[in-house]
Amino acid sequence: MYTHSKQIITGGAAAAGANAAIIAIHGRGASANDIMRLVKEFKIENAAIYAPQATNNSWYPYSFLAPVVQNEPALSSALALIDETVKRAIADGVATENIYFSGFSQGACLSLEYVARNAKQYGGVIAFTGGLIGEELDVSNYKGDFKNTPVLISTGDPDQHVPLSRVEESVEVLKGLGAQVTLKVYPSRPHTVTYDEVKLANDLVFKSKNET
Repeated sequence: MYTHSKQIITGGAAAAGANAAIIAIHGRGASANDIMRLVKEFKIENAAIYAPQATNNSWYPYSFLAPVVQNEPALSSALALIDETVKRAIADGVATENIYFSGFSQGACLSLEYVARNAKQYGGVIAFTGGLIGEELDVSNYKGDFKNTPVLISTGDPDQHVPLSRVEESVEVLKGLGAQVTLKVYPSRPHTVTYDEVKLANDLVFKSKNET
């Protein structure tokens, strides 16, 4: 087991004076720099990017469907680092409602788990192939009100790591917390992020921001 260092890679617009922040969370075996390259494809102006780095390139050791206790203390350490990243963006002057989250695979699971435990009005959430974490979902962990925050979850069916049933269960939890959720399922899509998914994120999550 491991705890995570407090390494956060930054990019995009300079934090001072940025209109928005993107918290970018990489997947298992990837890095902060990898997810940074992906989120730079998002069409949002003057956004600072904050990408925390997992120790050993993994946020927790086992599947997100394992009993939560098996993924501790790494999971709690990961969630604490995400929280620290959010607080850093706020300290840099970005309002909570202008903070966006995006992750792929393990990073998508972690993104959804963090925002569901801390539901409030964010700019938006983009989860490329992920769901809430645990063998069974402990809905008592999930609190707050998203106040119609747009959430995009995309996945393949079947996906080798993320069953559609857990994705659908996660959608219902997020809707119950007041999120405006869009689920896009791609038949037989490999475990990856496609151009169409990035376009969907731009159209569904960032379009309203760019129109204000």
